Amino acid sequence: MRYVVTGAAGFIGSHLTEALLAAGHEVVAVDCFTDYYDVGVKEENAAAFEVSRLDLAEDELALDGFDGVFHLAGQPGVRPSFSDFPVYVRRNVLATQMVYESAARSNVRVVFASSSSVYGDAERYPTPEDTAPEPISPYGITKLACEHLAHAYGLDAVLLRYFTVYGPRQRPDMACARIVDALARGAQFELYGDGQQSRSFTYVADVVAASIAAMERAPAGALYNVGGGTEATMRDAIAALEDLAGRTLDLSVRPAAAGDVRRTAADTQRIERDLGWRATTELGDGLRAQWEWASVRVAAP
Repeated sequence: MRYVVTGAAGFIGSHLTEALLAAGHEVVAVDCFTDYYDVGVKEENAAAFEVSRLDLAEDELALDGFDGVFHLAGQPGVRPSFSDFPVYVRRNVLATQMVYESAARSNVRVVFASSSSVYGDAERYPTPEDTAPEPISPYGITKLACEHLAHAYGLDAVLLRYFTVYGPRQRPDMACARIVDALARGAQFELYGDGQQSRSFTYVADVVAASIAAMERAPAGALYNVGGGTEATMRDAIAALEDLAGRTLDLSVRPAAAGDVRRTAADTQRIERDLGWRATTELGDGLRAQWEWASVRVAAP
């Protein structure tokens, strides 16, 4: 099969691209290499494959002859979206509209990477897909807008709401990556809130497997939560990583950040029923893999 992966130099996109190539698919990898975080990190992520540099908000994505596009490109981050909303509109909504227009012209299936952020402080937990979305951050609003755009264009699209993805190559601004880096370097870690906020931590390899299953087997128009089987608090994650590191994290507690939901918990019954997918990586195993990958990088000259 021939696929396009947008955001292919990012955390999840690079793992997905490698998995598709390893399975024998032909892949065109696309990334804008924005400066949201160190471009050198993205270049390392994509060291094993070629990447076409495109700004999807203005450069046309040619999809004729492809079997599908995994659209993972976008501007991440909840907190910065409050101050840089025009950037989020451009890189999420406008760029996604351009991708959808290309997909519609070429009659190509789209798997879109949405986010649990669309739920906001959900009305029930675990949260099923039919829960009314009420995002409390501009970032979540742009992700929900992209979901609605898929329906507006009448695409053969599958929408995946990822829940707190972690693992090797995790974006350096994300909590687990910052904890690991602080432990490895003996630096201070800023904890926003009391640490009792909980998440459905989902290992990156499980997310990749769900994304591929969605492309291959999901019905058109399907919407799925992609969440880990483990819900844990930030304090739980810190304690687990402290055990792996054999040292105590130097914590600096800050007020809770705007847009930071108190809890996420994925109801994954729908994707388990339709696609036979469920997260299989235990939190301890996933954190160990992330710690081992990151600590080697810190130790390298």
